[in-house]
Amino acid sequence: MNLYGYSSNMNLDTIDLKILGLLRDNARLSHQELADLVHLSASACHRRVKILETSGIIEKYQAKLNYQKLGIKIEAIVEIKLAQLTEHEHKAFLKQIDQCDEVIHAYIITGDANYVLHVATKDLTDFSQFIINKLNKIKGIMSINSKIILDKVIQKNPI
Repeated sequence: MNLYGYSSNMNLDTIDLKILGLLRDNARLSHQELADLVHLSASACHRRVKILETSGIIEKYQAKLNYQKLGIKIEAIVEIKLAQLTEHEHKAFLKQIDQCDEVIHAYIITGDANYVLHVATKDLTDFSQFIINKLNKIKGIMSINSKIILDKVIQKNPI
């Protein structure tokens, strides 16, 4: 079983799951600190982490940024509906939104919209300019529906 309850090519035990949870919360733990927390030797813990990395379960390590301290005061969820969804329109749309620094996540979804964008801007004026001067100019967009995020009340990675 893997993290989400379905089988994968790799069987994870409780120690692997604990390692993943600890690294999720603090990827800067040294191998010795991690080993102490899961009650393994540093070398055994290092081997397990390497296997988790090699298997692709751990994809990368990255820093979590504080948007407020970076001057980013507006985050929004933007739903996009395209007029057509051919392979060409899909690729053209993705290429254009990938060039928008404001877009920090993009998802293809089911339902009334085709895409959901997680957008971050300095303020409401910049958000408005993003919608008007960038999104509205992308050919093929049929509708744009924005929702400003007021507060993040739960934020976690599943394990």
